[in-house]
Amino acid sequence: MKWIPLIAYFFGGALFTNAIPHFVAGVMGLAFQSPFAKPPGQGHSSSTVNVLWGFVNFVLAYPLLAHVGVFDVRNWLHAGAAALGSLLIALFSARHFGRFNGGNAPKDGTPTP
Repeated sequence: MKWIPLIAYFFGGALFTNAIPHFVAGVMGLAFQSPFAKPPGQGHSSSTVNVLWGFVNFVLAYPLLAHVGVFDVRNWLHAGAAALGSLLIALFSARHFGRFNGGNAPKDGTPTP
C-alpha cells in the first residue's frame, strides 16, 4: 500500500470535519470564528463568510477523498486515516473554540462567563 493516498485521506477527513461547524453555523445565520476574522481564528466572521469557508473545505476534501488513490470505506487503513484526521481536527477545534464559546469549563466547576 502506498502511503501518499493515506496522507490525502487524513487531510480529506480533517477538511471535511472542519467544514461542518463553519457551514452549519453559517446556514443557521450565526457568526463564528474563522481564519478571516480579526484576530484570525478568534474573532467572529459573518454567517456568509462561514458558509463560504465551510463550502471551500468541502470542495477541498472531495478530491482528497475521492480522487487520490481509490478510497474504500471498507478498508480499515483508508477509513482509519480519514477518521484520524477527522478526530484530530475535531479535538483541536473543541479545545480552541471552547475557549471562546464556553466549552472549556474551569476545573473548579464554576461556570464560564
